[in-house]
Amino acid sequence: MRGLSVPSFYKIMTFKEKVNALITEALLEKPSIFLIDLSISDSFKISVGLDGDNGVALQDCIDISRAIENNLDREEQDFSLEVASVGVGSPLKFTRQYIKNIGRTLIVTTNNEKIEAELVEANDVFIILSWEAREPKKIGKGKETVQKEQQIPYTEIKEAIVTVTF
Repeated sequence: MRGLSVPSFYKIMTFKEKVNALITEALLEKPSIFLIDLSISDSFKISVGLDGDNGVALQDCIDISRAIENNLDREEQDFSLEVASVGVGSPLKFTRQYIKNIGRTLIVTTNNEKIEAELVEANDVFIILSWEAREPKKIGKGKETVQKEQQIPYTEIKEAIVTVTF
């Protein structure tokens, strides 16, 4: 083979590239499920975090796990694998997560403040939160309940977590 150029599709993929390609391919069959996090440690422990527009079922995790495990050769590289849905208290990372949580209460931390409020809108640029607040009356003494609304660009959000009430 000396002197022949090897086509680019024969290039050797790194282990992480292989895993990422397998996840991407498996998710094509599950369009409501999406990847939140993929990490591979130095000891080749693969951790996959998934979320879904309608949640993530155990079967979804099993299917993605099999798609990865059945297409990697342990003789070539030994590894451990963990596929799970992101936890309830996990911070939101993607627009798609905000959209699926419209109508729920979030705790949003920005550079300037921390707001606990209902997520009423989410698009590709910002979210809108709505909440009731007690403020001094404009005329007279005492306080009144007012409806507040705030638009927050994603660029200003340090962390946003869905609150769970029981």
